Amino acid sequence: MPNYLTPEGAKKLADELNRLVSVDRPRVVQEVSDAAAQGDRSENAEYTYGKKRLREIDRRIRFLSRRLDDALVVKQDQGAHVEVRFGARVQVVDENDKRSVYTIVGPDEANPSEGRISFQAPLGKALMKRKVGDVVTVTRPAGELELEVVAIDY
Repeated sequence: MPNYLTPEGAKKLADELNRLVSVDRPRVVQEVSDAAAQGDRSENAEYTYGKKRLREIDRRIRFLSRRLDDALVVKQDQGAHVEVRFGARVQVVDENDKRSVYTIVGPDEANPSEGRISFQAPLGKALMKRKVGDVVTVTRPAGELELEVVAIDY
């Protein structure tokens, strides 16, 4: 399955990759080099920590590079859409008349605390292809939740 991203999500991942490659990694390489010059590496905490941090940065660079290489950026046409698709902002109301807004994104962009949910998550799956006025039932650990779609925006 391709790695679907919104244009904003692709830019965010590319910016992080660029920062890691051009800022963070060179800084940590210099710190490790400086620590190595101090002598005994076996008892040098700065050297040990720097090498560990460098491995973490390299792992993240490899991950982001692969994800961006496999990415399929989905651009939405501005205009009237009658059903929920990838990239949509969906306003729903629950049984207690609480309104929530969710943006349907890929797993790399998901951040539920910001209302960005993956199209692969149970809520995302339930909302896909729904229209204004549709009622969806989402099963969650606390029980089932019914949501009515009240608005769709792109």
